[in-house]
Amino acid sequence: MTVKSWLLLTYKVPPEPAKKRIALWRKIKALGAVYLQNGICLLPKTDDHVRQLKMLENDINEMNGEVVILETVALDRGQEEKVVARFTEDRDEQYREFLGRCADFEVEIAKEIAIKKFTYAELEEEDTDLKKLQGWLEKIRKLDFYGATLADEAAERLRGCETLLDAYAQQVFDAQDENRPSPRTAKPS
Repeated sequence: MTVKSWLLLTYKVPPEPAKKRIALWRKIKALGAVYLQNGICLLPKTDDHVRQLKMLENDINEMNGEVVILETVALDRGQEEKVVARFTEDRDEQYREFLGRCADFEVEIAKEIAIKKFTYAELEEEDTDLKKLQGWLEKIRKLDFYGATLADEAAERLRGCETLLDAYAQQVFDAQDENRPSPRTAKPS
């Protein structure tokens, strides 16, 4: 068994300006860190995370805050499992939100088909929404350090959304072709 090692970040920043404190929290969450308590969080130890936390240390110092970064390991297997569970729970929460957005996407496509709204403008809008879903899933995957339980379901659901958009696109293309006169029926000018 390889021992997992983590980076422990502890920090304290002034409550004001709240904007800076919130921006710091967002940066830490964007790295995929889990908060053990207020101002105490963990990340798997990687060279990239070390570099990112050193930059955050600088930000915290500029805010007149206090910061300590440590490398740590779990006391035993049970503690390690608790930490890994926290990471996977956080990712599964993000995957659940992602799955909800996929459901919204599916409902939107179904609505457009039901009202026969087969326009290029609508297709472009739906394509943009799909690209957002693709980018979002990629961001979650990058932070899924320990293989959250909903990862496969999210990937499968995205494939379903892609297939659904392809089918809708074909309907748009077919509808647009119907609106064009064929060369045989077009009147000469």
